[in-house]
Amino acid sequence: MTARHPEKAHRPDNPSPRKPDWIRVKAPTSAEAADIRRLMRDKNLHTVCEEAACPNIGECWKQRHATFMILGDTCTRACAFCNVKTGRPGAVDADEPRNLAESVVTMGLAHVVITSVDRDDLADGGAAQFVACIEQLRAVAAGTTVEVLTPDFRDKPGAVDRVAAARPDVFNHNLETVPRLYPSIRPGARYFSSLRLLQRVKEIDPLIFTKSGIMVGLGEERQEIVQIMDDLRAAEVDFLTIGQYLQPTPKHAAVQRFVTPGEFDELALLARSRGFLLVQASPLTRSSHHADKDFLALRRARADAVSG
Repeated sequence: MTARHPEKAHRPDNPSPRKPDWIRVKAPTSAEAADIRRLMRDKNLHTVCEEAACPNIGECWKQRHATFMILGDTCTRACAFCNVKTGRPGAVDADEPRNLAESVVTMGLAHVVITSVDRDDLADGGAAQFVACIEQLRAVAAGTTVEVLTPDFRDKPGAVDRVAAARPDVFNHNLETVPRLYPSIRPGARYFSSLRLLQRVKEIDPLIFTKSGIMVGLGEERQEIVQIMDDLRAAEVDFLTIGQYLQPTPKHAAVQRFVTPGEFDELALLARSRGFLLVQASPLTRSSHHADKDFLALRRARADAVSG
């Protein structure tokens, strides 16, 4: 057990099953990846690509695309699926919004995804830092579209409203798993609070695209996945991602099964039939994987439809 997850030391080890042939990824060894890693260190920034051990880091960094993780690298929660370390976070970095915006310009990003650790220690859950990052991006990279992937802010008054009022192009908040599994997989959160957050964004500004994602392979049933789709559409959520859960360490929740690519295709069809505007469903799908390509393609399609 490494020092990275001391809060999980009491958990029994869960053997990690051998990954199937359809889950194969490349390590981030390209020159482009080295450039991004150097830039993040120079700017004192973090990426969820590294901190959450994303399997797509090699592919994304090769294309000079990274997902920024603000508010430090230490989370106040200890979800059973997540590789981000848990502990007592440091002070909020006032220079982070400016450094992030400058890095986006340096990388030439047309679409940027900003997520964060949970900061239950802050009065607003970190909402003000999301707003500051959006405002800095609008000031120095006006042509870049902005997607935020926020925590639930633990229902702190006005937090969601403040971020939505800053008008990100996409507001993402992941449900992660089915309600039945929340006590064991996401014990610090509440399913219906997360669902209500997404609904609230649409109430504040119906023009903001909303998005959510779930993992499969944790023991959920197919009908439970379908119910999540229906719940999200009832909350007017526009985009959905579905990916395979991969166990970060033996101290994390065990993989119950590997969902086949064919099953992911079936889930994608079910989601599209319910009216989601964008659906990504595959073993390696993650919230921000291809988020730039998907969103920009949707904007072009809509623009073509209007002009046509």
